[in-house]
Amino acid sequence: MSSRSRRTASLLSAALALILLPIASAAAAPPRIEITETAAFDASSVAAFAGDYADVYAYLHQHRDADLAQLQRWVRQPSISAQNQGIAQMAELLRKDLQTLGFRDTALVPTSGHPGVYGYYDAGAAHTLVVYMMYDVQPIEPTGWKVDAFAGTLVDDPALGKVLMARGATNQKGPQRAFLNALDAIIKVRGKPPVNLIVLAEGEEELGSPHYPEVVAKYEAQLRKADGVFFPMNTQDRDGQASMFLGVKGILYMELEAKGNAKSGGPQRAEVHGSLAAKLDSPSWRLVQALATLTTPDGEIAVPGYRDAIRAPNVEEQRLFNGIVRGRESEQAKQLESLGAARWKNGRGFRDAAAAELFDTTLNIDGLVAGYTGEGVKTILPHRAVAKVDSRLVPDQTPDQALALIRKQLDAKGFDDIEIRKLSGYPPAQTSVDAPLTRAALGVYRKYGQTPPVAPRIGGSAPYYVFTQTLGLPMIAGGLGHGSGAHAPNEYMVVEPLKGSKVAGLEEGERFYVDLLYSLADALKQPGK
Repeated sequence: MSSRSRRTASLLSAALALILLPIASAAAAPPRIEITETAAFDASSVAAFAGDYADVYAYLHQHRDADLAQLQRWVRQPSISAQNQGIAQMAELLRKDLQTLGFRDTALVPTSGHPGVYGYYDAGAAHTLVVYMMYDVQPIEPTGWKVDAFAGTLVDDPALGKVLMARGATNQKGPQRAFLNALDAIIKVRGKPPVNLIVLAEGEEELGSPHYPEVVAKYEAQLRKADGVFFPMNTQDRDGQASMFLGVKGILYMELEAKGNAKSGGPQRAEVHGSLAAKLDSPSWRLVQALATLTTPDGEIAVPGYRDAIRAPNVEEQRLFNGIVRGRESEQAKQLESLGAARWKNGRGFRDAAAAELFDTTLNIDGLVAGYTGEGVKTILPHRAVAKVDSRLVPDQTPDQALALIRKQLDAKGFDDIEIRKLSGYPPAQTSVDAPLTRAALGVYRKYGQTPPVAPRIGGSAPYYVFTQTLGLPMIAGGLGHGSGAHAPNEYMVVEPLKGSKVAGLEEGERFYVDLLYSLADALKQPGK
């Protein structure tokens, strides 16, 4: 080969390398989360709670029909926060129920959005527990429901028993009203609960809790004197296995919009005929191209520095992780089937997928809207396109930091005309497995024959940070009971399980809450707590 040919080949190779570099780097390897600890947390190390409150249990048994009617009354009241349907009525229903139970002070708390609900029960106790509640629910799907979503219908499920099928049955009206039923029984039988109680509810959890900090701020001085926070929740799966989690991921929720303008072109006032795509730019294509800069073709996050702030799992978190995945690899197929999926993201193995769910961040498109999406044909060139995007955040990410990085990436790629609107955002939150409240709850699970796997956090989000970060209070969620279908058609909660089932019915779930209140009270009485 001549020197000229060699130079030509060399230049060609260099050019090909430059061309292929973006292609080679486009498919990023999934981030590896290092778990170096070998020890695993085992809930069986916690002694079972020994308390017995037979007189209160008997009251619950005698009033089981009335207690079920209370759950039905709650779910029959619509409270769709996204559509402002029934919100004021549900807030007042909750406030009045607290008043009826004997809460000395109750109030509807105005915010810049939907109102909060406050109630204080003075039991004359040395310690105070805050109870977080949400009274709002998701919108109703246009199809798929077997029953009227707000009729509070009891349905016989051949695999589960009798279930309450309604919007809010398990998320979260059912377990919350079950908790109040348990509290009512304690008060009726024993005169008062073992701790003072502050109920602080919001009506915007399904919207990302944008104004809940306003509710917390109003009562901040009183809340800082409390000892911890509890969130009633169904935690059993269909087989009856309960689980526990100690925290939540944070969230950044935003809208990205592309629209016709002088820089990027396209129609600016309204949609035009689709044939004009020959000579006008498309905001829809521009939005799609902008979104594509945020991830690689295989869906891995491509925003520079997006993971830089993430704290690696600490020793406690790693031991908790080992405890929830050890020996559960055989459940992989079952989990995938329940999700209607064939594999974990980019072929991850079971452990790597589980680690990502707990310890990694996300960047997810929730919805895309542009132009005509109805039946049949309508050829138009839309003048705007919108994407709803969320990012689940882990320690030590913050919503504003994540938003700034996304803005920087779009600008760097030439998409500075894409508008970003932050709709919601808050940081992650977590409580230690060694906190007295956590141990007290685990003791009650153990009393009921449960040895729950304990996760440091779940993949979902909730505004726990207002308690754990703003107020410095430990917060736990828990309860016996099973429900499913949250945010979906045919949401349900089991109220009378089949004979032999390990799933708790309504009455047993209420007994769990009775025990939990006394167990938490005992834990808070310990020296130094």
